Amino acid sequence: MQLSINTPRTFSFKRTVISHGWCGLLPFEIDRDRWVLSRTLDLSDGAPVTVLITANKRAVRIDPSRTLGKKAAAQVLRDVRHMLRLDDDMAGFYQTMKATPDFEWVSEQGAGRLLRAPTVFEDLVKMICTTNCSWSLTTKMVTGLVQSLGRESAGGLRTFPTPEAMALMPLKFYVNEVRAGYRAQYLKELAERVASGSLNVESWLASPLPTAELIKEMKSVKGVGDYAAENVLKLLGRYDGLALDSWTRAKFFEVRNNGRKATDKKIARYYSGFKEWRGLALWCDLTRDWLDVDGRAAD
Repeated sequence: MQLSINTPRTFSFKRTVISHGWCGLLPFEIDRDRWVLSRTLDLSDGAPVTVLITANKRAVRIDPSRTLGKKAAAQVLRDVRHMLRLDDDMAGFYQTMKATPDFEWVSEQGAGRLLRAPTVFEDLVKMICTTNCSWSLTTKMVTGLVQSLGRESAGGLRTFPTPEAMALMPLKFYVNEVRAGYRAQYLKELAERVASGSLNVESWLASPLPTAELIKEMKSVKGVGDYAAENVLKLLGRYDGLALDSWTRAKFFEVRNNGRKATDKKIARYYSGFKEWRGLALWCDLTRDWLDVDGRAAD
């Protein structure tokens, strides 16, 4: 069984898949040699399914690990469209990039779509797991959550855990098994709030709130500061914030400041002309070398 989704002319599967680190965090897995993205999805009606996602110039191909009924197939298609940002309107962004010297490549290569999870909850949990730590520790925490609490598909791979599954676990699980450190309390409390219905993070996708007010709501979640909130905003389709951290600062020094340190104000000034797209312009600028013009990924 194979499913297919026609893609926009400006869509780049490679640029989207490796747009940031999510492709390397379970339940995502990436084969960079064959350019296959795998993902285990939790279906609302039936057992989980693992899908292999590939693409040609006109479409994304989805190979499920088992035959799916009509309802399950429709959910897989919705999830893949969501994860790959296939319904995002990038016209304004690409118009801006084309008009800016040294940024024309962004539209030419179809950069700018940032891979995301099927749910805001998963994106938020993973973002909390990236704060104030190495990428190897982030990977360890996310792997622990998935392997311990995810539902198993027929092939043995697991989904990302539901808020309900996470809420049931004691605090010591997050300390001893997930190795979440000070984040343990944050992860448990977030899961409890979402599972109880007192916090609806999925509503952020279509929130009518101005960005500043939405950030304030996000920061009511313990463990979410400016960095995490501004990064989650990018996955919601809002690119006002720069989400500066040690990696983006160091990369800016290298790419745009001749290796010299610069203040956050200087970094903000550099991208200020991109206005509502400034956060996305910064990210594309600093990750340009992740893929060369021939479509080869950096080591």
